[in-house]
Amino acid sequence: MKRNNLARFLFLLLILIWAGTEMTPLWDQPGKLIEEFSKAKDRDEAFDKVVADAKASHKENDSNEFGTLYDAVEESGLALTNYFPKMNFRGQSPDNRLVLQKLQKRVAGQIQLGLDLKGGSSFLVAMDTNKLENTSGALAQAVEVLRRRVDSIGVAEPDIRPLGDNMIMIQLPGLSESDQADAKKLVTEAAFLEFALVHKDSRTLIANDIIPAGYKKYTNTLKDPDGDQYTEELLIEIENKYGLKGEHINSASPSRNPLTQDPMILFGFNTEGATAMGRLTQPDNIGRQMAIILDGKLLSAPALQGPITSNGQITGDFTSDEAATIANALLNPLKAPLKIEEEMSVEPSLGADSVESGFKAALYGVIAVAVFMLIYYWFSGMVANFALVLNLFILMGVMCYLDAALTLPGIAGIVLTIGMAIDANVLIFERIREELKTGKGVQGAVETGYSKAFGTIIDANLTTLIVSVILMVMGTGPVKGFGVTLTVGICASMFTALVVTRLVFDVFKNFGTGQGLRLMDQPKFNFMGLAKYAFVISWILVAVGIGTGISRGEDAMGVDFKGGDQITLEFTAKKTTKDLRDALGQDSQIQYQAASGGKTERLQVTVGFGKGEEAYTTLTEQFADAEFKKVSQLRTGPSISGEILQGATKSLLIALFAILAYVTFRYEFSFALGAILAICHDVLMTLGIFFMWGGELSAPVMAAVLTIIGFSINDTIVIFDRIREDLKLNVKGTFTEIMNSAISKTLSRTIITSGTTLLAAGSLFLFGGGAIHSFAFVLLAGVVTGTFSSIFIAGSLVLWKNKGEKPSLADETVITQHSISTSKA
Repeated sequence: MKRNNLARFLFLLLILIWAGTEMTPLWDQPGKLIEEFSKAKDRDEAFDKVVADAKASHKENDSNEFGTLYDAVEESGLALTNYFPKMNFRGQSPDNRLVLQKLQKRVAGQIQLGLDLKGGSSFLVAMDTNKLENTSGALAQAVEVLRRRVDSIGVAEPDIRPLGDNMIMIQLPGLSESDQADAKKLVTEAAFLEFALVHKDSRTLIANDIIPAGYKKYTNTLKDPDGDQYTEELLIEIENKYGLKGEHINSASPSRNPLTQDPMILFGFNTEGATAMGRLTQPDNIGRQMAIILDGKLLSAPALQGPITSNGQITGDFTSDEAATIANALLNPLKAPLKIEEEMSVEPSLGADSVESGFKAALYGVIAVAVFMLIYYWFSGMVANFALVLNLFILMGVMCYLDAALTLPGIAGIVLTIGMAIDANVLIFERIREELKTGKGVQGAVETGYSKAFGTIIDANLTTLIVSVILMVMGTGPVKGFGVTLTVGICASMFTALVVTRLVFDVFKNFGTGQGLRLMDQPKFNFMGLAKYAFVISWILVAVGIGTGISRGEDAMGVDFKGGDQITLEFTAKKTTKDLRDALGQDSQIQYQAASGGKTERLQVTVGFGKGEEAYTTLTEQFADAEFKKVSQLRTGPSISGEILQGATKSLLIALFAILAYVTFRYEFSFALGAILAICHDVLMTLGIFFMWGGELSAPVMAAVLTIIGFSINDTIVIFDRIREDLKLNVKGTFTEIMNSAISKTLSRTIITSGTTLLAAGSLFLFGGGAIHSFAFVLLAGVVTGTFSSIFIAGSLVLWKNKGEKPSLADETVITQHSISTSKA
């Protein structure tokens, strides 16, 4: 082995060792947290009891291991820092939760699964700052308050962070269905507590339908002596005259009324609160009703029996669990109410199913591409497959290093990377094959082939990288995950194609091997002669497809673009869409989706914003035999849906502008114009086909569209690079002939790259499950349209812009002169 090969081999080995280290352990290890916890130093009987209780509870309920252990520790009253004295907290305040979080990281898998794969809840909430006199610090305070509340339900690694001026993103992974319900209560109950007086003549005024200025009508729920509920309406002051707020509460705990045993909440005030309550309950107000309002809901309106200064109690129509939730909220009050603008919840069972179907699609995609490369290229195919395996290994290592969450679209990004990663190898193999045909030896052919393919690979991948970086930077949630995997995958594929495969060829070259390249002969076909017919037919299809989308109206838009609630249900007995729509209303959208590779189906129901729970209740009551079970829910408010649509449009325009600038810089404006118009054609045709198929436009679908932009420009750049090369070589012939020749020379590469990408996308479509179905369909349609436009549309537009004449880049210093029929490329 030569010294330069040895250096490259050692460099590659170091990268692989680093990636392997970053990936260990790869997956979460169930039950390992309690096992790691039990390794504490100086264990005693109380500690052993916590371990035993946690194991028993976890085994019995198969619940959140972190939450189970945290509850057992808190109930015992142990201080865990005594049992883990060597744990480094790096300036953080050591508490039991922090100790458990550090233990959790020791046993956690390096692959961080997103909510769609792990299960859990995500909320995007907006703070109503209209009730604040001073908004400074309110958002940061809300983040800390929500974090303390979330701690109470035992989430191992909650992600709570501010977005913009008044938004907060809350992500809570690994929650069960019951925990998800608790989490939603904690988020929505702002604990915006108000105390106000009821009007002295409330009943008389209500009876005469009179609401005086400064008062608002509330409904109070009471119980009669028999325990039956009834309601009454009260007029309550709007203005907070006494300055008493929820933030003045310094203690709150659930309890029970000693006489009725009904749940209630005991609370106490700080000094400032006690003074304000004293003013509210002054002797002039004795005998009047005092309303206790939490987050705009009247909890109770007891009559004042005497002055209150230190503590009080809240009674009302709530359960013991609700009393505990309210008490928790009162201890962590917000300065202003919160409103959920977007919500996503995924059952862990659905997440596990998504993991299975996603990795099944990835596995089948890898096998399909690898088998194709092996059959078509033989030895060179083995080299490409070896590089492909290393590509995936390095990709996963970098993902683990970045702590990037792997989402279902992220898995799709990996599968797509598998198909597109072959492209660089095909470009190199074609160049080597062409050099071998000229009579060069293996060593010379490999050297020249890599040299000539280098620039094309860089240009083609950088334009695709522009799109993936935009997805990574501007995307959110699963779309961002897709952008991350695609970006890392592109970089890894360039490294393995330019460094790893070259190393393999150099090693085997020294042993006299390297043969096995065989490609289709270059066809002699007048592609540009058919361009005008292709142009007319394709734009007719675009008009029909986009027209279909417009005629479908809101039915062509997903929840994240038009707003609303979307719930996904499992069932045991399938019902007709007509019966379901009759039950839910004609405005509802009903769709059955394939799951687990088509073996089972799930029902997807879309209704108006805030109507998801009502729809679920209706279905479970009217179709009890179907045994509907909710496994996921997505709720998007109108304001957020508008922002998502604007963001998708902005991403699309930025991508087009960046590509226009890059291609103009590297080639010439007519080439950039041809590429951009071809991309617009691909986007519109893909969307048209998608609308005719019956798909709904969503954020993941737009991510797929942006990916098609990357694929299309990649295809086009390869052809443009060959045109530029022939022009600089001053090849004889008209510009049309040079264009046809360049397409012919790159046709085998175009077909093979499109074919491998279609194999990968087809695997996603067939085995990826319903959640990724539309995404994969767009990729399939987009690869076909992108290949079509690269051959027939982009070049013809460059010809049209230059009126059939060779562009200015042909006037640069020429290398030599060749004829089209004998050019070496």
